[in-house]
Amino acid sequence: MINKESAAGRAVRIGFLTLWLIITVFPLYWITITSLKPAGDIFTFPIAYWPQTFSLENYTGLFSKADFGVYLANSLFIATVAGVVATLVSTLSAYVLARFEFRSKSAVLMAALVTQMIPAFIALGPLYLLMTDLQLVDHRFGLILVYIAVCIPFCTVMLRGFFENIPDALEEAAMIDGCSRLGALFRVLLPVMRPGIVAAFIFNFVNCWNELFLSVTLMNSDENKTVPTALNGFISSFNIDWGSMSAAAVLTIAPTMLLFAFASRHIVQGLTAGAVKG
Repeated sequence: MINKESAAGRAVRIGFLTLWLIITVFPLYWITITSLKPAGDIFTFPIAYWPQTFSLENYTGLFSKADFGVYLANSLFIATVAGVVATLVSTLSAYVLARFEFRSKSAVLMAALVTQMIPAFIALGPLYLLMTDLQLVDHRFGLILVYIAVCIPFCTVMLRGFFENIPDALEEAAMIDGCSRLGALFRVLLPVMRPGIVAAFIFNFVNCWNELFLSVTLMNSDENKTVPTALNGFISSFNIDWGSMSAAAVLTIAPTMLLFAFASRHIVQGLTAGAVKG
């Protein structure tokens, strides 16, 4: 017998979800309206939850007073390149770990998991010395290399689950029909794994887009700074430019929100497909 949900239980569930939605959406709403307020109206009493006048001065100031367009371009370039390369390398390494048996396989998997438990700031000092020796400090290519190295371990473990869920017979049938192992991988397996690959790329892109510690440490000049570094620059010892920071935050959040909106179906399929052993 199927137990129907009672009216009280339904009301509690709806109320809880409504409260959760308000708590989640309100910070985004507040940042957005703050970015649209003139500087003199940001701090008022009583608190105005809807601005009396709207202004775009915070947005225009980002591009007239600061090189925010350069920061956006840097973040987009670095996050895209690092995300694509890390996803490609993770896909190939995950395929090897899922399809082949070798002596150090367990050690490689353990190392990939252990690296996720180490806080990033612990490695900042040695990493800075290493990048200095390679003459890659304050260079976008150097930051891309670091981001690729950071993203690969987790995505390798995640994508390995996808390969293990694909029957070996599918790959063997393609090889019987004349495909090489690489041909079977790129022509047969990767199209089947598209949701997982999209989810891995979005994970890598968002991590690189939002990362702060490494970009602050390795990037010094304005022409190479990323968006998180620019946001950090609005905070000084005696003042915080809330209007400009809110406008910059809105422009920073918008690309990731659009990415999730257009690829939500692939993300859901990707995150669920790799979690169930078929």
